[in-house]
Amino acid sequence: VQLQASGGGLVATGGSLRLSCLVSGRTLGRFGMAWFRQVPGKEREFVAASGYKIYYADSVNGRFTILRDNGRNSVYLQMNTLKPEDTAVYYCASTDSTLATMDSSLYDYWGQGTLVTVSS
Repeated sequence: VQLQASGGGLVATGGSLRLSCLVSGRTLGRFGMAWFRQVPGKEREFVAASGYKIYYADSVNGRFTILRDNGRNSVYLQMNTLKPEDTAVYYCASTDSTLATMDSSLYDYWGQGTLVTVSS
């Protein structure tokens, strides 16, 4: 199973971006999928997850939406009303079950990361 994240870039405060995560090696199905982010020097932080349930970090709830497209075997992170503190490398991840969790240690597969920079 391979995950390929894309869609990062530079955006002004208040702007929007949509990140994509293409899954190869198996069908997306109902496997748990998530987005995490990491700032250099800090621990990886949970952003959103979709599986049996959908979860969002408090810091992004109401601004970010995790979307699944089984036809394209892809998961997306729609990010609106971006803030400078959203600047990070964003990673997609997947479990081998329908589990969706905020615990990064429970994910089996990770994409390579895509950089999001929000200018103030």
